[in-house]
Amino acid sequence: MPRVFIAFLCAGLMCAAGAAQAMHRVATVELPGAPLQSFDIGTVGGGIYAFADRSNAGVDLIDPATLRVLGRITGFAGSRPAHRGGPNGVIVVDGTQVWAGDGDSSVKIADIATRRIVASVSTGGRRRVDELTNDARDHRVIAANNADQPPFVTLISTRAPYRVVARITLPRATHGLEQPLWDPRTGDVYLAIPELDGVPARGGIAVIDPRAARLLRIWPLAQCMPAGLALAPGGHLLVGCSDDAVAAGFPAQSLVVDTRDGHLVKRFTQVGGSDEVGYDPRLHDFVLAASANPGGPVLGVIAAQPLHWLGNVRSGARAHSVAADPRSGKVFVPVAAGDRNCPRGCVEVFGR
Repeated sequence: MPRVFIAFLCAGLMCAAGAAQAMHRVATVELPGAPLQSFDIGTVGGGIYAFADRSNAGVDLIDPATLRVLGRITGFAGSRPAHRGGPNGVIVVDGTQVWAGDGDSSVKIADIATRRIVASVSTGGRRRVDELTNDARDHRVIAANNADQPPFVTLISTRAPYRVVARITLPRATHGLEQPLWDPRTGDVYLAIPELDGVPARGGIAVIDPRAARLLRIWPLAQCMPAGLALAPGGHLLVGCSDDAVAAGFPAQSLVVDTRDGHLVKRFTQVGGSDEVGYDPRLHDFVLAASANPGGPVLGVIAAQPLHWLGNVRSGARAHSVAADPRSGKVFVPVAAGDRNCPRGCVEVFGR
């Protein structure tokens, strides 16, 4: 049985003063199998935390309340070249299923209770399916093929037999696609596009009508190369400017835009270089897995109401995935093997 280590102090994490009051590491969860070298997106839903563990070719399931490892859904591509590896994006649908993008241009659907894959839906591409979102109104999952040329998104019915409803190609997206996010207020899907028209300094957020399967518009964002998206009540959309943006020489930053028209509400220069970001509805905070933040990987914390930076807490090696449990307020951040706190890799758990 994997061990859970409790650490009630923020000692050794190099916390910012504000973050020390807002968030600290409370536990680390060790995982069975091969050391955690390659992993991707995580999510909390249906009473579980699920994340993509490519090193073990599966989706790991953890109980957010007890921090006990419940098991692993296997049958994915595993650690292969980035455009063919999997699992990648992970979501929970209807509280009973895990949907995950895989390296063979498919979305695998697994039953949580049995931890078995029950269906595999091809998106018709040549490379991996990356990130996903669930349109609960129209019962459709939106899946992004980020590595195909041109990249595209596929709309898949969440009702058996899980047929492909439509495909939307995005030829202006010249550096792949990142996180899609469904907005229950508007019914629209927002999709992070790191680069438009071959210009690294020009990225944007695509707005898609999933019911009509139509691209409505693209909101431009400069020097951000957006990756993660998270939505707070009231229509504030957090945009995590990516590690690619930092590598390109752009400022490390995070942006908040208004979903009514895409205008910039606030820019945060205290944290940047993020991949996945999330919203914690219990604590009313945004959380950011800023693996390329200057000075080293951190868990960034931004209060959503009113908008202000709370601080950064040191995380660990390649910590680019984050998910918040709406029941407990715990935040889950996988860390790669070789980190001083997790020699074989682990999931770090943060809380107040």
